[in-house]
Amino acid sequence: MPQPVPRLEIRALTRSFGGRPVVNNVSLTIAPGQVTCLLGPSGCGKSTTLRMIAGVETPDSGEILIDGVPVFGAGRTLPPEARGVGLMFQDFALFPHLTVARNVAFGLQGDRDSRMKRVSELLEKVNLSGYGDKHPHQLSGGEQQRVALARALAPRPRLMLMDEPFSGLDNRLRDGIRDTTLEVLKEEGAAVLLVTHEPDEALRMADEIALMRGGHIVQRGSPYNVYNSPVDKAAAAFFSDINVIPGVSRGALTLTPFGDFLTPGHADGGAVEIIIRPQHIKIDFDRAGRGPNPTPMDGTPARGTVTRARFLGRESLVEFSMDYDKSTLTAAVPGVFLPKPGTVLWLMIRRDRCFVFPAHPRG
Repeated sequence: MPQPVPRLEIRALTRSFGGRPVVNNVSLTIAPGQVTCLLGPSGCGKSTTLRMIAGVETPDSGEILIDGVPVFGAGRTLPPEARGVGLMFQDFALFPHLTVARNVAFGLQGDRDSRMKRVSELLEKVNLSGYGDKHPHQLSGGEQQRVALARALAPRPRLMLMDEPFSGLDNRLRDGIRDTTLEVLKEEGAAVLLVTHEPDEALRMADEIALMRGGHIVQRGSPYNVYNSPVDKAAAAFFSDINVIPGVSRGALTLTPFGDFLTPGHADGGAVEIIIRPQHIKIDFDRAGRGPNPTPMDGTPARGTVTRARFLGRESLVEFSMDYDKSTLTAAVPGVFLPKPGTVLWLMIRRDRCFVFPAHPRG
């Protein structure tokens, strides 16, 4: 049975500025109805990639296909307006002199009745029925964002490209606006490429995350897999704070304050780093110099002394100086847990929540 044609396919896309590669050999596919987040730090090339797909930036090489038809490559370059693509950027770019209804209708073809029917349908979807006669300056930031979404969707684009569209919104509004946006996009059936530097946004919205760094896509997968099976230490650290426990692998074992770790596949005598997120460290009380008994799941407990504790609302962060080597580890504890500095406690780490990577020498 033939494989369905991707809504978007980019092949070996490259772009340099001043001789410096910004996007380097990037390939990606997105199926119809799929939401893919291109995630990475500022300057990694994600917005340039999106702009090349939109047609507002010209690649140095590579191919871009929409529904199997080349829009760039093989001697062909289609202008942005011929690509069937919807665009949303950080700046909502609404026309201040036009009403909400006329902003949404701006790119629509056909007779007035069909255009107004589409406008009304979209304003209802984004919960702005009755706002058609208002002007952008009369709206809140969240309302302007929803108008921009409706305008981008009005011509029924096959592909929606979104570049940090929520970054200008107040933190309190973002989650609700994201959820509304995702619901409307799913109803419309457009494939979506969302560019963001916020891991929480990618985890909340994406069917697939493509993690980008230094002009390359370094990992692709579902939000669950990218978060729980990071390709390297930097990928793990991009999604959350991490603790790093250094060691040396000898005979596929690495000695740590928490007992021996299995480290198969690492060179004998090679330096490794064991990574664990703060929320996967367990804490227990000191009992006259003794801690809890070792377990297969949590390994051997190690003793540490509290150096600082901070309450962050849903959780507390507790920092420890470890007896074993005076290294610092941070544990995240749900709720309010604020032991005083100098308190002695025992820490255990979930073996199944640890990642082991080779330690790279610092250059």
